Amino acid sequence: MALLPAAGAAALATPFAAQPCGLRRAYAPPAAALRLGPLFWPWEKVKIGPLSVSPMGFGTWAWGNQLLWGYQESMDNELQDCFNLALRNGINLFDTADSYGTGRLNGQSERLLGKFILEFEGTIKSPDDVIIATKFAAYPWRLTSGQFVSACKSSLERLQLDRLGIGQLHWSTANYAPLQERALWDGLVEMYEKGLVSAVGVSNYGPKQLLKIHSYLASKGVPLSSAQVQFSLLSMGEDQMELKTVCDSLGIRLISYSPLGLGMLTGKYDASNLPKGPRSVLFRQILPGLESLLSCLRRTAEKKGKTMSQVAINWCICKGTIPIPGVKTVRHVEENLGALGWRLSSAEIAELESAAMAAPKKMVQNVFQTA
Repeated sequence: MALLPAAGAAALATPFAAQPCGLRRAYAPPAAALRLGPLFWPWEKVKIGPLSVSPMGFGTWAWGNQLLWGYQESMDNELQDCFNLALRNGINLFDTADSYGTGRLNGQSERLLGKFILEFEGTIKSPDDVIIATKFAAYPWRLTSGQFVSACKSSLERLQLDRLGIGQLHWSTANYAPLQERALWDGLVEMYEKGLVSAVGVSNYGPKQLLKIHSYLASKGVPLSSAQVQFSLLSMGEDQMELKTVCDSLGIRLISYSPLGLGMLTGKYDASNLPKGPRSVLFRQILPGLESLLSCLRRTAEKKGKTMSQVAINWCICKGTIPIPGVKTVRHVEENLGALGWRLSSAEIAELESAAMAAPKKMVQNVFQTA
């Protein structure tokens, strides 16, 4: 007995990357179709609090950052193409921050997203069609909840939006300015109560601090919907896995940033071919110990007819997280879309994780991440 209509079976047999990326979607399985497995297509949505988002989003750290990512304003047209292509193919979650950008370009990522939404050559029927998750920096001069709410309003102006999808604390101050932390939490409460955000989240919180803010927000009647942390085959230590367990127990969606380890898991770099800029220092330290993991990624990719990047991103999805790989070019968007619509087997996941745990060096964790 066929489990899917013929058209559905044919589409499931076709790698997503081989389907036309310029179309809104190549195929939408009937809602009543029986599933062969938990495949994740871009238009199949998962929940972040009250929001329905694509199983993968895109990060926009590079949009305005000259120091680390070499941004130039001449890139803006292609970035618009990146946004358009992603949106046409079902991706509706875009992550940014009010600190993204360098020098005079601070906030540039938000400004570009606002411009791209307005100039999108397609139909945006409701605010849910494009969900912006932005992070507010815990700058030392943001000492009151009112200042944090003002930061949210400034982001809305740059984005040209009336309401954010997710308003997030960029990092916790618990390690160095614990008295500031409560004001930031109250700022989240206030922006939620004022209707400036549909959901609230945190970034770079460890499991212990996550439990504290979840409890505090709950006492104010505000649900904590998401927790964003560095999470990849290079960042799967005890804290990350404990955080994932806490998120699952509390109904908080984990958003995994740097799912490709800043590019180390793409297979594009080695000791004789390092990226330009500050990343080269980190790569020089870590890459020499990744031969086994990269070989495992390469074998799995060849077996699946995928790229190493697609396998690394799919691993994050299989772990129940929403990865937000960064994109700078249309090619990046096309490749990352190929991480969707299929799933690693449990044996492949175990093999990748075994190789990752055997690596002598892991990704350096964010200095702001708390316990």
